[in-house]
Amino acid sequence: AYSLMSKDYAKVKYICERFTPSLIYTETLAPFVPALKAVAPKAQIVARHAKGELPDVVPFDDLVAAKPGHAVEDAFAKVTPDSIAKILLTSGSTGFPKGVINTHRMLTASMTQCGQAWPFLYDRPPVLCDWLPWNHTFGSNFCFNSTLRFGGTLYIDEGRPIPGRFAPTLKNLRETKPTILLNVARAYDFLLPEFEKDEDFARTVFENVDMIFYAGAGLPQNLWDRLEAVAIKTRGKRIPILTSLGSTETAPPAVICHWTMDVTGSIGHPLPALEAKLVPAGDKTEIRFKGPNITPGYYRDPERTAEAFDEEGYYKIGDAVKWADPKDPNQGLLFDGRVAENFKLLTGTWVAAGMLRLDVLSATAPLIQDAAVTGVDQEWVGLLAFPNMAACKAAIGPEADSLSPDAIVRHPKLHAALKGKLGTYNAAHPGSSQRIAKVLLMTEPPNIDAGEITDKGYLNQRAILSRRAALVERLYSAKPGEDVVVA
Repeated sequence: AYSLMSKDYAKVKYICERFTPSLIYTETLAPFVPALKAVAPKAQIVARHAKGELPDVVPFDDLVAAKPGHAVEDAFAKVTPDSIAKILLTSGSTGFPKGVINTHRMLTASMTQCGQAWPFLYDRPPVLCDWLPWNHTFGSNFCFNSTLRFGGTLYIDEGRPIPGRFAPTLKNLRETKPTILLNVARAYDFLLPEFEKDEDFARTVFENVDMIFYAGAGLPQNLWDRLEAVAIKTRGKRIPILTSLGSTETAPPAVICHWTMDVTGSIGHPLPALEAKLVPAGDKTEIRFKGPNITPGYYRDPERTAEAFDEEGYYKIGDAVKWADPKDPNQGLLFDGRVAENFKLLTGTWVAAGMLRLDVLSATAPLIQDAAVTGVDQEWVGLLAFPNMAACKAAIGPEADSLSPDAIVRHPKLHAALKGKLGTYNAAHPGSSQRIAKVLLMTEPPNIDAGEITDKGYLNQRAILSRRAALVERLYSAKPGEDVVVA
């Protein structure tokens, strides 16, 4: 994402300067030549397919042909549980990527903890089919390591949960019949219409599924309900829909659910051997962690490392939680948004932006694909919304096929449809911290170079509001019409 989706290669430059890699590998050289030329790293370039306009590239086969000597055995003998296994770069949602140290202790402890929380992993080796990249904690520490630890099978999916790239995922799921259906929340938005219109496809995919898992972002309740309906229809019973709370720094699960929950946001209990501390944060409760699966810090970054831990050594993940039942901790925890995303209205009322976003996306589905919540130091809450163009065209009718994106987001039929959904939502959420007063529909997609979206497809609320400050200003001064919908 930093070299093919990016235009300025700023993150690649930062990484090479900050972490000084000695070797850079790429499968096929040619697509990465522009980035490598722009960055000019002081590292040996290795490629399996080395054709390209770049000198001194070592073919990967030359490395394979080399015979290992005693130096390899000596290096292996020096590895301890606290040795660095790898450095994973965060998505950069708060700036340039941080190099999260992952020790061997973290990785092995995390898999032991998962096996204790989910003992069914020992009963039947997991079969996974996913596209999640191995340079991130979900794909590598969770999916890849689960396959290794529990003797499973991992099929690499070449599909992606984006328009035009999802067809391979459907084919692969049908062929592999996974035991764990797992993905980021956004992918289920693509999967569910296929399940609902093709019962044979749904029955084939769900045939062996023991668990449905999502992570990385919250799953809107409407998607949860539809997933459960498909499971009951195809299998005649509920299949647990589970998530966990964690981060790159926690390897990644920290809180995990081991029983069937009823609503999205249910995350369960902290993993075995992991200590959790609950700390008041405004009108929220932040959770912090200490244990064998927690990173010792950030590579070559003592300042950020110090900021990440409190005075008692607990890692500050920045997430808020609340008890599912305050009278019974055994019922587990609910995710309650990101502490950093919460803000106050001009009246001093707190707005829980993360949870509000999920509720509104469910209420306005399928017209709005995603959104950033506005209202900092304002009297009311609004949205900068990324519309689902296909759904918006359907709401307008056949004439939409000849309209430009700008004309679509200004169309009165679309505004009427969205206003109806917002009206229903607002009737159930009349409070100033939850009611949506206006929505500005945008045609420009999130920009990865500007940090508006991470390479895994998650929105960065702070970056969107900062970069699109002029749109926020227009939202708060606009009248009905044009690209602004007034609820």
